[in-house]
This record gives sequence, C-alpha cells and structure tokens, in this order.
Amino acid sequence: MTSLNSTHTSNGLSFDGLFDEARFVARHLGSGANDQAEMLKAIGYEDIDSFIADTVPEAVRMNRKLDLPPAMSEHNALAKLRAMADKITVNKSYIGQGYSPVRMPAVIQRNVLENPGWYTAYTPYQAEISQGRLEALLNFQQVCIDLTGLEMAGASLLDEATAAAEGMAMAKRVSKNKSNQFFVDERIYPQTLDVIKTRAKYFGWEVVVGDFETAKSGDFFGAIFQYVGREGDVVDLTEVITAVKANKTYALVVSDIMSLVLLKSPADMGADVALGSTQRFGIPMGFGGPHAAYFAFTDKAKRSAPGRIIGVSKDAQGNTALRMALQTREQHIRREKANSNICTSQVLLANLAGMYAVYHGPEGLKRIATRIHALATAFSDAIKAAGADLKVVHDQIFDTILIDCGSEKLATQIFENADNVGYNLWREGDTKLAVSFSETSDQTDFEILTQLFTNKAHPLPTNAKVSLDTSVLRTDDILSHPVFNSHHTEHEMLRYLKKLEDKDLAMNRSMISLGSCTMKLNATSEMLPITWNEFANVHPFAPRDQVTGYLDMIASLQEQLKAITGFDDISMQPNSGASGEYAGLLAIRRYHESLGETNRNVCLIPKSAHGTNPATANMMGMKVVVVATDDNGNVDINDLKAKCEEHSDNLGALMITYPSTHGVFEPGIRDICTLIHEHGGQVYMDGANMNAQVGLMQPAEVGADVLHMNLHKTFCIPHGGGGPGMGPIGMKSHLAPFKANHSVTPVFNATQQTTAVSAAPYGSASILPISWMYITMMGGDGLLAATKSALLNANYVASQLQDDYPILYTGNNGRVAHECIIDIRPLKEETGITEADIAKRLMDYGFHAPTMSFPVAGTLMIEPTESEAKHELDRFIDALKTIKQEALKVKAGTDGWTLEDNPLVNAPHTAFVITADEWSHPYSRDTAAFPLDYIRQHKFWPSVGRIDDVYGDKNLMCSCPSIENYM
Repeated sequence: MTSLNSTHTSNGLSFDGLFDEARFVARHLGSGANDQAEMLKAIGYEDIDSFIADTVPEAVRMNRKLDLPPAMSEHNALAKLRAMADKITVNKSYIGQGYSPVRMPAVIQRNVLENPGWYTAYTPYQAEISQGRLEALLNFQQVCIDLTGLEMAGASLLDEATAAAEGMAMAKRVSKNKSNQFFVDERIYPQTLDVIKTRAKYFGWEVVVGDFETAKSGDFFGAIFQYVGREGDVVDLTEVITAVKANKTYALVVSDIMSLVLLKSPADMGADVALGSTQRFGIPMGFGGPHAAYFAFTDKAKRSAPGRIIGVSKDAQGNTALRMALQTREQHIRREKANSNICTSQVLLANLAGMYAVYHGPEGLKRIATRIHALATAFSDAIKAAGADLKVVHDQIFDTILIDCGSEKLATQIFENADNVGYNLWREGDTKLAVSFSETSDQTDFEILTQLFTNKAHPLPTNAKVSLDTSVLRTDDILSHPVFNSHHTEHEMLRYLKKLEDKDLAMNRSMISLGSCTMKLNATSEMLPITWNEFANVHPFAPRDQVTGYLDMIASLQEQLKAITGFDDISMQPNSGASGEYAGLLAIRRYHESLGETNRNVCLIPKSAHGTNPATANMMGMKVVVVATDDNGNVDINDLKAKCEEHSDNLGALMITYPSTHGVFEPGIRDICTLIHEHGGQVYMDGANMNAQVGLMQPAEVGADVLHMNLHKTFCIPHGGGGPGMGPIGMKSHLAPFKANHSVTPVFNATQQTTAVSAAPYGSASILPISWMYITMMGGDGLLAATKSALLNANYVASQLQDDYPILYTGNNGRVAHECIIDIRPLKEETGITEADIAKRLMDYGFHAPTMSFPVAGTLMIEPTESEAKHELDRFIDALKTIKQEALKVKAGTDGWTLEDNPLVNAPHTAFVITADEWSHPYSRDTAAFPLDYIRQHKFWPSVGRIDDVYGDKNLMCSCPSIENYM
C-alpha cells in the first residue's frame, strides 16, 4: 500500500503518488505489507520473493514481467470501458431467433442481480446454509414443470443449444430404439443445430435434418422439434410426436418459455422432454448470455437427466428442508462412461427468471404473453391489409411474423430503412423479413414498423385479438402455488427476496474457503458495467457495425489473456469450465484430423483429475487411459512413460491440471509436456488452478497446447450460487484454426467449417466486462501480487493447521500451491468424527466448509485466495483448531460428550433448536451456538438443521411443497 511519504521527490510531492492509479490492487488484496510480513515470519521467511522461490519450481517460473499495461484506477478503468460502450448502438431489436428484449423488474435487478448476498454465494452443496437460493431454484423448477406440463425439471443448464445437445445424449441413453440416427426438425434455430452437430459427431451419431414426414418415416433414437418454429409458425406437434414415439423414438421439444404461457404444453403433445431458454423471463439479451436453459422431463427419466435437480427433504428436527437431489454428479460417478460433463449451471439467471415469474404471477405473465401475441397479430393483419406486394407466410403465430416482400430489392430497402430509424429486423433469405415482437414492444413501435412495411403508419387497434386456434391454446392452470400468487407488490417482493437472502451464507458474510473453486473478491467496479444498457441489451446477431465497441472489449480481453497465458489465440465461446474443456479437446481432435491422424483418440488422464476431464474425453469420442499418481500426488512419471509407449501410435492428448489437483506444483511439468509431444500427442491443461500461475508462469511457455480459463474463478466473475461462468480457451497457433465458429455470426479468425460449442458466438458475453475490469485495474504487477498473496495465504493456513490436521500433499520444501488438503481420516479413526461433521460444525462458527472429500475421500481442501485478510484467516484457523479440540473431547468422553451426542454430530444448530424449551444435550446452548467469542458479534444462524439426504433420495420431490411445509 502506498504511503504519503512515498509520494515525495527531491522537488516535493509527486502527482503519480497522489493519483495512485494502482490503489485498486490494495483494495483487492486482503492483507497489507505488515500482515504479509507476519504471515511470512510464521512460515519461516523474511520476504515474499524467497518464499516464492521455495514454493514455485524454478523450472516453470517465467522470471519476467507480464506484458500488460500498469494498473488503472477504478474511475479511469470505468471511463475507458465507457468509451468502448459508447461505440455500441442499441437499436430496438425485432430480430428474435431465440433472443428477445425484456424488462427486468427493478426490484429484482437491485436486490438479486446487483446484490452480493445473491451473486457471491457458492453452489449449494452445503444445503443447510443455502436454503434461500435452493428455494429460489425450486421456484424455477416449478415454473418449468407448470409451463411444460412434465413431471420434473432441473435447476438449469447453460443455454438452449447446449440443452438440446444434452437432450440428444439423454435420448441415446434411455431410448429403446437402437438406431444411430438423431432427427432434427428443419424449423429449429440454426445455432441449436450447430451445437447438436458438434456434439453428435464425436459420439458417432448421425444427424438427420428434415420435415415432419422424414421424422415419421425414419428410424431414430431421438427426435427434436421446435415449438415455436424459427420462422414464427405455431404447429401442433401431437401427430408427429405420436408417430415417432410409435417407433420407440424419444421425443424432445424446444419451446419458447413465454409462448408456453398461452400455448398447449409439450407434455400435452406427448413430449418426453421439453427444453429451451428462460431468457424471456426478465433476463437481458447481453449479446448472447448468460441465460438459464430449462430442461423438463418425465419422472421415470430422472436418473438420466443432465444437470442438477433441487429436491425437498427434511432436517434432523423433521422440518422441511431443501437440497440438491441426486447431487453426486454424473461425471464423478461414471467418469469416462459419462455422456455429460456438466459441472455447473446458470443458478443466478435461473433465480432471476424464477423471481420474474414470482413477481408477475400467472395473471401478469398471461397479460405480457397476450400483449406480445396481440401486437404480432395486429401487425400481421396490417400487412395482410396492405396489398399484394407483401405476403404473410404463416397464419398461426405467437410473436414472429415472416413477411415475403416479393423481391430482394424491397426486402433490402425495408431492412435498411428500419436500421436507419433504430430498428433491427431479421433477414430470412433474399426476399423475406421476420419481425419478432417482445415484452418491450409498444404502440410507437407498432406505428413505425407498419410505416416501414406499408408506407403508412397504422395506429394500434383498440381491441387486442388472439389469433391462435383454440386447438393450440392451453386450457390448464399455471403457477397455482401460493409463492406465485403472493408477492405482486414491490414491498412484498422486497421482503421475500430479503427473507431468502438471509438464509444463505455468501461472501458478503465470511470467507468461503473452497479448494479448486477460488472464491475471491468480485469488486463492485467490476460488476457495474454488466447492467449498462450497451452491454445488457444488445442482440447477439445484431449487425456487426452496431457492436464495434463490444467486439473491441472482447478483443482487448483476448489480448490480456494472451499476455497472461502466452497463447497465440483465445476462443471466447465456451460458457463454462466444462464447456472450455470440451472446446479444448475439440480443437485437438480437429487438429489431428487435419493431419489425417483420426486414429489419435487416446487421452491420458491422471488418476487425481476432476471428474469432468474423463467425461469430456468420452464426449469427444476418446479412449480414456488413467495414469497413476505417486505418494506426493504428482503424476507417476514411470507410469506415464509406459502408457505413452503403449499408446504412442494413437496418443491424442494428455489432460493435466497445474498446479495439480492435489494443490502441488509438479516440478516435472515441462518434461511431461515434452514426453507427450514426442509421442505425437497434445497437452490440454485444465485451468482450474490458474490462481497459482498468473504472473509467475505461462502455461503455453511450459508446454501446454491448449488451456481453459475459468473466468469465474481466477478472473473474478462471481459464482452466482452455481453459475454463470465463462471458460474461454487459449491455444497455440497450430490449434487456433480449429476453435469454435458460429453458423449465424462467424467468429473472427475461425475456420468456416468449424461448428459451435454454445449458442452464442462469444458465449456469455455480457459478463466479460467483469474480467476486463479486473485485469485492467490490477495491471501486470497487481496480478503478480495477487498470485503471490494467494500462495502465501494458503501456505500460512497450512502451517497453522498442520499440528492439528495432517497436510496431505506438499511440494518443494514442504510448500503447497494456492490450496492445501487437510486429512481428516486420522481424526475420524481416533474419535469417530467425520469430515461431514466438521463441515456442518463450521456453520455454527459462521463459515462455509472447504471442499469436502475431493480429490481424496475423507479430506477437506482449503483455498483461502488473495482477497482474504489475515484476521479472517485467523478466525477460520481458530475455528478448525477449536473443532479439533471438540473432537478430542468426544474421544475422551469429557463432560459426558458421546459420539452419539456432541455439538459436531448435531451441527448445525438452528435458533429454533437453541431456544427450545427442552435441552437434553451434555453440552450447553452457549457451546452449541457461540463456541468462540467473536461469533457473538456476527452470528449467522443456519435456517435448518442437518438435512436427511437418505430420506430425500427415497422420497424424491422436486416441485414446490405446500406452504404449510414451511410453517
């Protein structure tokens, strides 16, 4: 931290010191120089550089500065980003194609999207301190169940296109038809088809695109239909679904969520699965994302469905409690046999969409959907009345009217005139234009649009008309649960949101020390730009000349990431870490194919790898060969050499995390990369642990060919309760031509033939300003300081805990990287207290547990990050030390503590339990609730007791329970 004294020069004061452009660096780092000196002394070092020299192997250190500009103040960084935003033209969007303008209710924007109590929370693995967001997700599932008519729904997927690809994989898994062909409705959005083709190729499935007759007459394991079609036509799918199901074909329907407020549900038409985007429920277009996809299915398919499901269970006191049901994810159970690598979802966006439905309720949603449809109908009628030059192509529509202008010249003239007055239309072929109405459409828009097409401004008719046939209109009630009928005033909504927020432990209360998940500061200045009109409200398919500022920001971020990683190119399309893994292996496979080496399909993966790695390799059609790890958690070099020799002719890739999944810098990483290259393979580096790398080493320089970066970890995009994220990949020049492209909006420098991995060309583009702001405000020196601080914090925690809990793995000189694993197994053997007991007891101390039983069962993985101050680390250390003493009291039977009745096995303790009339435990209420003095000043009360997972699995319920259950 700069002191005033340092601003003096021989001539007086220095303005450089007074302006202090690097001030944000000190705000991001938790500890200043004095605290860092104390931590260094505690682990035996005089200065940070000697500590780093002992911690990071010299063989990987870059020993030069990052090629990045100096740090920039928050004010100046925002001004620079504002200059880019000013180069974005926000036309009124009538493009449609799966993205629509919306109005996010201000009460939801301010109190959820802009509230760190919601956006800094982690995935709800520790359910007892996650009841608020779990209830919000249950609401989201109920919306999806009600609107699709199906029995169950998940807690969101990444986007509509990837949800369709997941649906295809699920269909193959459960379908009784043994065909290798998958049917795709020719009316589907092109970006969805693009992603389906990518996914199908490496599973070895054939995609057949055609009309309904093709679907009926063919032999397919699954068939997917669009409802409403991309041209806007509404077609009852009952007949074609009945026909394909008669052939044992699994039937999937991609549905516009807003249209389902009015239209017959997919379940009523016989669908097995309904999926789509919930963007229309109040989520800005954001140049493509993030948006929560929904995925609904039948009860019998629940164990084959991708993603997460929130379920209802009960706690230790018998009260209703929510949790993630079936929460051991598929990629960890089935690993290389998994057909999905999903590791995260879009929780924050699902919560926003669910709250939109809560706030508007069924009548409000019907009003909005009916208004959209009635505007579209009135516009269609005006075009029909205009004369013979214009022809409305489809009579049955929801919101989109496709108009054949009769000539390319007239279509071009209307399209350009619309652009000139601030309206974007969709060009469908040479002579046709599509106009898609939305929640934001109004009377003025109607008059301008009719003027553009008919040369006469038509006033909006007095009477609104529903033009859909009654045969396609839904007749059942939707959203009848009380939660959707109770919060329609802002006062009530505000209080409901606050009630849920107060049930959750997020980063605005205390540190979240999850290993491998990097829960660091998400600074307010980084978050502000995501709600700027220019970044929030642009369609991903808007004309390129309207989004030069957006593309400039993305290109600038790409250059920053190149400088940090050393790679030659960056693909910004993957919209999660798992998607980044997929895109990275996809580039490798395409590269081998370009050399005629399609046989290179063996993927070597260390035994310690995260479950997504083998799952991703399987999805890419690769054969997974597991490499052993040694006693220190490093790759067993001898086993690696043997596997390379054995599979040399067919070696495609090695997937490796660095530092290792065990939190250790492996000194032999360069040799490992060289060995793989000598045998013709490519090195994919998993970027989960990049927080230990930035400024100290470059993955490209040590030998990696491709790496995915979790922007929601290292680069400060918040976790949002379980998403959103971004997982862009860095590639060396020989892989760069094989990055994902996009069929609608080509990606700069991508090869024309390469298909997409997500729905939008730049993934979840609207959250990229967060990472751009972080890197800009930190500068090269600040990023290096952050990495050093992260390493110091982790080693300080390890040094202070090692006498109470063995540190499972260490590297050079007994040091760990940015995280450490404490081994609970000896304590369990000695006392009977488990890692789960410790995790739940930490809630009584006001902390979220570290990562439990990963990568080693019976352990806790701790990652403190650079943003945590020494006093917060000390609080956490004191908590774990006190818990150790509590466990020893159980062993000794002190004060009557038994293994069956003690504050650890009974944790967490709710206020209800503490204040109950009866208290029969051998420990005091005070010990239960306030085991350390500091807790009295800042007590967080878990809202439920320990949740009964077994009961929840045996009685799976994934919709909203009656209101009495919460009383």
